[in-house]
Amino acid sequence: MKLWGIDLGGTKIECAVLDSNNNLEVVVRMRLPTESAKGYEHILSQIKKLIDMVAEQVGEKPRKIGFATPGVLEPDSQLMKNSNTICLNGKPMRQDLEAILGIPVQLANDANCFALAEALIGAGKEYPKAEVVFGVIMGTGVGGGLVVNNKIIGGHHGIGGEWGHNILEENGVPCYCGKAGCVEQVISGPALERYYEQVSGEKLSLKTILEQYNEGKNEHAKATIERLLEYYGRAISTLINVLDPGLIVIGGGVGNIDLLYTAGFERIKKYIFNKGVVTTPILKPRLGDSAGVFGAALL
Repeated sequence: MKLWGIDLGGTKIECAVLDSNNNLEVVVRMRLPTESAKGYEHILSQIKKLIDMVAEQVGEKPRKIGFATPGVLEPDSQLMKNSNTICLNGKPMRQDLEAILGIPVQLANDANCFALAEALIGAGKEYPKAEVVFGVIMGTGVGGGLVVNNKIIGGHHGIGGEWGHNILEENGVPCYCGKAGCVEQVISGPALERYYEQVSGEKLSLKTILEQYNEGKNEHAKATIERLLEYYGRAISTLINVLDPGLIVIGGGVGNIDLLYTAGFERIKKYIFNKGVVTTPILKPRLGDSAGVFGAALL
């Protein structure tokens, strides 16, 4: 049996087909631009176009398909919400996709799909006893996904795992979600670059800030990376205090910073409710940027 998944991103739509009879080997992967500026109906037509292209290559059409989406389908109203691809919000996306495609459709937040894929076929394979796996996305935005006993926990409001929109810094930078000082507005890539510009008067990429921190000559770079490590420690400790997962996987561009797994890990010990002892495995993803689309297929 072939498992079909779509990762719907802000700039690209990716489709992957996995062969469940052959160790989940990838049969086909293909991408199209999302072109979200052209609106909701256009995104749906791009999805249909991509699926048709893949079906032609595979030699069969999907019987059902999973989607990793920005935002989430509200359980009660069945309308999309919390998506940074704004035109999706308020739309009955699952219903519309099923109408266009003529097959059953399963939607889940992209961070949840990331967590599911890592739990089942990624980093989780190294920790088979981990009942609770939390997937963190730290990149342009900050999000999270929660998997318990190999099942996504969407939650009562559909916001299970939404770690990025808890207040981390009192009176911090306003967030699109309506609050201020959210995790996303403190330790995402753009937030760290904004902080560096604020303290230094100079605009640099996070990559350059990190290089200058490692050289040890730029006090503003030092302040920016110290801010990342300290607030990362606080935010992850809260996650562990509430869920105490058996495994945390950190995805996204900021998640590639090696210091998070050394100095950042030490900061968690300052805040955890466990007398400073942290034994939680915290790992980089094993599936790279494939986790979202693989997770969608695994739905």
